[in-house]
Amino acid sequence: AHMVDVGAKAETHRVAIASGEIRMLPATLRTVLAGKAGKGDVLGIARVAAIMAAKRTSELIPLCHPIAIGAIDVDLSPIDEGISISATVRTNDRTGVEMEALTAVAVGALTIYDMIKGTERGARIEAIMLDSKSGGKSGDWTAPTDGRSS
Repeated sequence: AHMVDVGAKAETHRVAIASGEIRMLPATLRTVLAGKAGKGDVLGIARVAAIMAAKRTSELIPLCHPIAIGAIDVDLSPIDEGISISATVRTNDRTGVEMEALTAVAVGALTIYDMIKGTERGARIEAIMLDSKSGGKSGDWTAPTDGRSS
């Protein structure tokens, strides 16, 4: 195992967007949206956790470079039977921020799970994926809409 040498790469503007969902019972979702969960503001705390996780990705994923993150936007939106999570991470650096965006989504979902597990242990974290990335030598990439990876 080794860390990829990015020292010769040019610093470019890079953006990555990742998404995922946490599915729960309608009653649990109503509790979350009403702000009545036992542990407090579920969505607010999940947003902070997602941002913190993105900033610490290199400490969590072996061989991942520490990145100077310029901005992180986390959106938590109600969907049918759950919450949709989206994270957009931006940097001007020598390597991309895909792992940071994915980590933000995963930890945001895990935080929601932790905050509702007293009410519902059967919540499901699903469909965590990279939606798009831009910048760098490899250029732009967007996830195919047919569900296949490329």
